[in-house]
Amino acid sequence: MKLKSVLSIILLTVFTFGCKKPSHSIIFHKSHETQKQDSPFSDAVETNGFLFLSGQLGIDHKTRTLVEGGIEAETRQCIENIKSVLEHHQLSLDNVVKCTVVLKSMDDFAIFNQIYKDYFPNKPARTTFAASGLALNASIEIEVVASR
Repeated sequence: MKLKSVLSIILLTVFTFGCKKPSHSIIFHKSHETQKQDSPFSDAVETNGFLFLSGQLGIDHKTRTLVEGGIEAETRQCIENIKSVLEHHQLSLDNVVKCTVVLKSMDDFAIFNQIYKDYFPNKPARTTFAASGLALNASIEIEVVASR
């Protein structure tokens, strides 16, 4: 009888605590830039120890226009914008584990890649492709996933 009671308690405990799904909160962060507060998307969404950033363009956020200088200047500004969002969330480029890069033209790949290597020496996973019609007629857009 004691064995049956002990087994019942063990099974009840395993069933009660072992079958609970972990609760993972999702935080939709507001932009740290006041001009972007009304955007229909979040600059960053956080869940399960990861921060998912929306795509960034080579925009000077003071003027809200693309920087001049083509792919080189836009790539640098784009990554600086990513860095700014990460720093707002107490992270850095070293926390980036995945990058998705969209180029206007694959002809810009070599120039982009040279700049990219300077900013991401840890070599996060990356996907790069070309697409026409980026917002603001940009030459590049990059989105990243960072780990806490």
